[in-house]
Amino acid sequence: MSNASTAVHGDHHPVDPNVPLEYHEEENSLRITGFWLFLGQDMILFSSLFATYIVMHGRVAGGPTSQQLFDVTGFTIETIALLFSSFTCGLATYEMRRGHRNAVIGWILVTMALGLVFLGFEVSEFIHDVGIGATLQRSGFLSAFYILVGTHGSHVTVGLLWVTLLIFQLLRRGITPVTARKVFLWSIYWHFLDAVWIFIFTVVYLTGKVI
Repeated sequence: MSNASTAVHGDHHPVDPNVPLEYHEEENSLRITGFWLFLGQDMILFSSLFATYIVMHGRVAGGPTSQQLFDVTGFTIETIALLFSSFTCGLATYEMRRGHRNAVIGWILVTMALGLVFLGFEVSEFIHDVGIGATLQRSGFLSAFYILVGTHGSHVTVGLLWVTLLIFQLLRRGITPVTARKVFLWSIYWHFLDAVWIFIFTVVYLTGKVI
């Protein structure tokens, strides 16, 4: 018997094959709508940080500039890792809807590994920059840079901790409308972080190496 059959029928939830499992209960639909509203607020936060960074980009106060600091190899690897993690996250959602619990967990673990690669390079970048005197207090540019990129990095860290807990729930309960909703919400969150990073990659790193 498949994971889907065991989890869904075992919990006595009605199954409509035309409706994604995470929407099978009205409460789930409301929670998903609420999460979209939360992401809207998060979008406002990042928009404010982007606006601040753009204003402060040229205010280096005689300190290091973006052209001097940004390492093309480093931020390219970060970008590739996060983009691939978004793809593997999508595969986890796909397998979740097919009821394949072990495949869901497998793709989540791959996504986590790519997320850790991303964080590893970001932390290394910060340590290197601070080591050469490019600290948060050095200039307005560096303050805006660290806060914007660091805020995104902290969101990625939260996403990794969140999905770690989801793995334990999937192992214990299987794929049910509740665990499906949680996996779906996490996937939305992760794709959102990937979209934000594309803007950081473009506005901060690519532009910073040219201007």
